[in-house]
Amino acid sequence: MTLDALLDSGRNHPRRGFLKVAAALAAALPARLAAGLPAHDGSRPTPDGAPRHPQPPRVDGQRLNAILRVFRQFGGTDDGGTTRLAYSSEDIAGRRYATQAMRQAGLEVAVDLAGNLIGRRPGTDADALPIIIGSHMDTVPGGGSYDGHVGVAAALEIALTLHHHRIELRHPLEVVIFQNEEGGKTGSRALVGRVEPHELDIVTASGFTIRDGITRLGGDPARLEEAQREPGSMAGFLELHIEQGAILEAAGIQIGVVEGIVGIRRRNVTVRGAQNHAGTTPMNQRRDALVAAADFIRAVNDVATGMDGRQVATVGRIEAVPGAPNVVPGEVRATLEIRDLEMDRIGRVFAEIEGRARAIGADREVTIELDRFYESLAAPTDPRFRDIIEASAAELGYSHLRMPSGAGHDAQSMAELGPVGMIFVPSRDGISHSPREYTAPEDITRGANVLLGAVLALDGVG
Repeated sequence: MTLDALLDSGRNHPRRGFLKVAAALAAALPARLAAGLPAHDGSRPTPDGAPRHPQPPRVDGQRLNAILRVFRQFGGTDDGGTTRLAYSSEDIAGRRYATQAMRQAGLEVAVDLAGNLIGRRPGTDADALPIIIGSHMDTVPGGGSYDGHVGVAAALEIALTLHHHRIELRHPLEVVIFQNEEGGKTGSRALVGRVEPHELDIVTASGFTIRDGITRLGGDPARLEEAQREPGSMAGFLELHIEQGAILEAAGIQIGVVEGIVGIRRRNVTVRGAQNHAGTTPMNQRRDALVAAADFIRAVNDVATGMDGRQVATVGRIEAVPGAPNVVPGEVRATLEIRDLEMDRIGRVFAEIEGRARAIGADREVTIELDRFYESLAAPTDPRFRDIIEASAAELGYSHLRMPSGAGHDAQSMAELGPVGMIFVPSRDGISHSPREYTAPEDITRGANVLLGAVLALDGVG
C-alpha cells in the first residue's frame, strides 16, 4: 500500500483498525521523508574535494509540516483537532512513529524510567554536556493539533537536518518527548524529582493511573527516583511552542522570545455537606455542597481579580455527587489552579482563597478541603539564551518580541537542571486547547529555523 493510500485509510479507518494503520504509518513515513535528502552539507566542493564555506543549514519546511500532519493520524478528530491523551493507545502509537523518525535521524533511542522518549546524538567532545530540545505529544481531551506537537516535530526535523547534512555538534544532542505534560508535566517533573508518591495513583483523562501509564510507556514507576538528573547536567534546554495567546498575531510579530514561565499551584477541592432528598428538605435545613462550591468559585474569581498583578486563578472542573436532579448534593469535587510569574504572589493568592474557603464552610455548615495536587515553580529563562534566540531570529530577518508565557511548559521543570530558552510562534486568534487551535505552516518553519540557529549558536559558545 502506498503512503498516500495509508493516509486516506487512516482518515477513514474504523476505530478497531486504528493501531494497524498507525503501525503501517510509523514504518512507512520516515523512509518517505528521508527520500531525496542530500548526503552532504550542500556546499560546493573545490577541485580537491574540500568543502567551501557552507551556507547555514535550514530546516525542510515541507518535511516538518508533513510530520505534523502525520501526528494527526494518532487521535485526530473530525473537527480538525486531536485527542491523544497521555498513556492512551493513540499516545503509544504516536510515540512509536516518533521512535521511527528518531532512528531515521540517526538517534540512539531509549525510554527512561519515567516514560520519557529520548533520542540521543553523540557529540565530538566527550566531556561536553548535552543540549536538549523537545516538547510533548499528549493533548487535552478535545484538544488541538499544535500545542506541544510543533515543538516535537521541530526537534525531530532539526535532528533530521543535522543528520542528512552530516553536521557534527561538539555537544551531544538529546531530543526528548516528555510524557503527560497536559496532566501535570509528569515526565519533565520526574527528571527533577518533583513527582510525589500520591500522584502515581491519580487517574488521568485516559482512564489509566499515572503509575500504570508509566508502565504502559515502558518506564518503571517503582524506580522513578532513578530517573532524576542532577542540576548542572545539561548545557541547556530549548523548546519551541505555539504562543497559545494572541499577542504575536495582534502585533504582527513572527517570533516570541520567552522571558519567563509562570509557576502553577494546583489543588483538588472537596466540599462535603449532607446528601438529602430535594423535595422534602427545607431550604433552611440544607447543607448543600454545590451551593457552597458555587460560593467558593465566586470567591476564587474575586480574590484573583481583586489583587494587583497578573495572577490568574481558575476552577476548571466540578462534579456534584451523586449528581441526580432530585438529590441535594452531599459532596462536590473540583479543582483550583493559580498561576503567576512569582511564587510568592501565588502563595498570597492561595492564602486568601484558603481564608475565604474556611468562612464559606462555616457559613454553609460544610467542610472545604484543598488537597495538594502538584506545583510547578515559576522559571525565568536564561538571559544568554534569550540573546541567542533573538540573534537567531534577527539573522533570519524575522521580527521578534520578548514576552512572558502565561502557560506552563516542560521548560520550567528543566530550568531546575540548567539554563533554558523558549521560542514562541503565533497562534491564530490566540486559541488553544481547542480544535480551532492553528499555527500557519510558514510560522512553524520560521520557529524551527530559529531553534536550529539557537542550537548551533549554543553549540559554538557553550
